[in-house]
Amino acid sequence: MDSQDDFLRLSAATARFTHGAPRAFSFGDDGRLLWFLRSTGPTDPFDSLWVLDTVTGTETRLADPRDLLPDGPGELPLAERRLRERIRLSAAGIGSYALSGVGRQAVFALYGRLYAVTADKDAAPAEIPAEAAAFDPLPNADGSRTAYVSDDALYVSPGGRVSPADGARWGIAEFAAAEELDRTRGHWWSPDGVTLLAARVVEDALQRRWFADPEHPERPAEDFAYPEAGGPNADVQLWVLGADGGPGVRLDWDAATFPYVSEAGWESEREILLTVQDRLQRTVVLLSADPVTGRTTELSRTTHPQWVDQLVPGTPARLSDGRMLTAVDTPGGAARALAVDGVPLTGDGVQVRGVLGEHDGRLLVEAGLRDPSEQQVLLLDTATGELTPLADGPGVHTALASAGALLLTSADADGFRRTLRTADGRELTVADLAEPLPYRVAPRFERVTEHGIPTALVLPRGHVPGRRLPVLLDTYGGPGYQDVSAEPRRWQARQWWADQGFAVVTVDNRGTPYVSPAFTHAMYRGFSEVTMADQVAALRALGERHPDLDLGRVGVRGWSYGGYLAAMGVLRHPEVFHAAAAGAAPTDFRHYDTAYTERYLGLPQEEPEVYERDSLIGDAPALTRPLLLVHGLADDNVHPSHTLRLSRALTDAGRPHRLLALPGVTHMPTGGVREKVMAQELAFFREALGLA
Repeated sequence: MDSQDDFLRLSAATARFTHGAPRAFSFGDDGRLLWFLRSTGPTDPFDSLWVLDTVTGTETRLADPRDLLPDGPGELPLAERRLRERIRLSAAGIGSYALSGVGRQAVFALYGRLYAVTADKDAAPAEIPAEAAAFDPLPNADGSRTAYVSDDALYVSPGGRVSPADGARWGIAEFAAAEELDRTRGHWWSPDGVTLLAARVVEDALQRRWFADPEHPERPAEDFAYPEAGGPNADVQLWVLGADGGPGVRLDWDAATFPYVSEAGWESEREILLTVQDRLQRTVVLLSADPVTGRTTELSRTTHPQWVDQLVPGTPARLSDGRMLTAVDTPGGAARALAVDGVPLTGDGVQVRGVLGEHDGRLLVEAGLRDPSEQQVLLLDTATGELTPLADGPGVHTALASAGALLLTSADADGFRRTLRTADGRELTVADLAEPLPYRVAPRFERVTEHGIPTALVLPRGHVPGRRLPVLLDTYGGPGYQDVSAEPRRWQARQWWADQGFAVVTVDNRGTPYVSPAFTHAMYRGFSEVTMADQVAALRALGERHPDLDLGRVGVRGWSYGGYLAAMGVLRHPEVFHAAAAGAAPTDFRHYDTAYTERYLGLPQEEPEVYERDSLIGDAPALTRPLLLVHGLADDNVHPSHTLRLSRALTDAGRPHRLLALPGVTHMPTGGVREKVMAQELAFFREALGLA
């Protein structure tokens, strides 16, 4: 890049090098068709719907949002906008789609309107008659009817409303499910396309969160129900509804004990499977439900004295031969493993991350084999436990399979490669139209301290050994997210920071995933102590190994939990951290959501000392270092009141600090906002650390 501004402009224009990259892959027509979303190039933000015919090798764009909405997209329906925020989807245009039956037809929502399109070359999308502001469409098996949500009611087209007008929200995933439990859907067709399983959500007991736009004081404030730690959760029920209306059947389980529904769906016309969890997520139960009577039967139960670690995608599940597949910890918490009917299949050397279904008579598994920064794709024989690598080179590998077809995506320092292996042995590639990554970054991955903490170090290009560099700790540190990964896009901005004259350090402290269950569970009943102890220890260990790191000039930056870490650094360890930029920081977890916070910290009524210890508000009088606070004023995940409360406490204590408020910006800054904030952070760190 010719200058610091060139990278920021390119990063903003390409949405951090994601525009034009294919995503949301699905196989259809017994593996013959590969559906996906992709824009037309590096600066095109509008995703279109495409299909690749694996027989002819031809890609066809089936639906372009600009053709369907020539006058412009307008506003997203509120429910869809919030769902995109929950899943961190920044692309415009077609956000998602759903296939019917054999997968030759797709339906999708486009800014409140619904469309269907077949995979035929010359087919044109047809609009589906629907109520205003419709979203989350789902076709039945033969594609003759489409279920969708509008104004918190569940509809079918052709047809009409199928959910009762009882004041509840129907067919949606509540905040806790979508934000924290990885369930983003609230309705599912039966295999025969006659009935629907639907979530009924009542949020009357929840407090309301309000957002006013200070740029537009003439507009009314927006609000939504938020499940704050220690407070009530949404009341979630599951009902079987006829597509033509009429009385429904409620699924019966102990919802008072198991309020969270993390997964649901039809196993057959006669059986529904659902996964439920208790409030503190120490017990996860897989249930079989009779759609006629609503009665449920327990199939498997997973327990942990602290919390059941993030559910391994694809488990618990019933295999095609009827056996039960579950995820278990190996003795001592050394690895996350798979078990069939309670018998472990994998051991300490395999960190299982996901089960992708069956392929070639075996289970297709994503796992870590060597270093936690990498991910491999394996085939697991459930009879013998034998593992066969499909993609096991350095980097991060993912897969998708159907009817013998296999799509492998590999990411490493050289970029991304997507290879489609057809059932008859041919290989095809899926075109990637994204901007090539400007930097080839090779972070120095190292494990440090007695805990084997994963770290990464990025130095300026052309760095001359012996030249001392100020350090920028750029990290997340919170549970559920791995920062030290061989996935190449996440190192582009860090290389830019390094080229501004910093040694950039990233640390995955205990509590983060994929090292081992024991490593992850070390954060039980306390964020701050473990997070900061490991970050400081790792930083010092790297300083001993790399004498060019000047630990007398250390800045720290981060967003969300990383913002919490950054602010905590200068408040509690000014001897280590000399300046901090804290973005969207949850400064007091008593005001964060139930499902996330209580999983790790418990109930605030029962663990008040834990919440007090992890709150930053009481640390305000201790500030002696430069601190920049940044927050979007439309953030419905970490409400801006978190940062404003800390700013108020700092002001009351007479502690100077800077506050950058971003009107209209959510927890997921888009449209170049991140890059503009980076430019301001750079100026801040140069001044705070005394850099030229």
